Amino acid sequence: MTEENGNGTKRQGRGLRFLLYLPAVAKGLFNTLLHILKLKGHKTFTVQYPEKRKEVRPGFRGEHRLKVDENGREKCVACLMCQTVCPAVCIDIVAEEAPWDDRDKRPKTFEIDMLRCIYCGMCEEACPCDAIELTEKLYTVSTSRAAMIYDKEKLLSN
Repeated sequence: MTEENGNGTKRQGRGLRFLLYLPAVAKGLFNTLLHILKLKGHKTFTVQYPEKRKEVRPGFRGEHRLKVDENGREKCVACLMCQTVCPAVCIDIVAEEAPWDDRDKRPKTFEIDMLRCIYCGMCEEACPCDAIELTEKLYTVSTSRAAMIYDKEKLLSN
């Protein structure tokens, strides 16, 4: 079936491609309608944040924290194992000599770039003295990049 355009040329009318197209569109619309009807009586998944907050599940890995021992000193002995094992290369430690007799070193600086961290937990697993842990603190927000580099004081107070 051909039709004539206004400029004297002929063009194909609605042919085989159009006839194959219509059933595919109808099938898609029917599928969508079925999904809408199936979900009609179900509970919604939307959480009205910040009025309602989701509970953190056990084992959630959030912000890092440096632990202290019973004397109030940081447990970290600056062995650099967490820095070595970190796949994101976001941990930077500079060691210094410890003033205590029970260990040789302590961290002079301990920084974690939270923007680079992938929260894998490998630093926590690699630490031989259980000095670093991932807390269940969920919301890490800042307006500057510099504030997302946690130093030793911030990690000890987390």
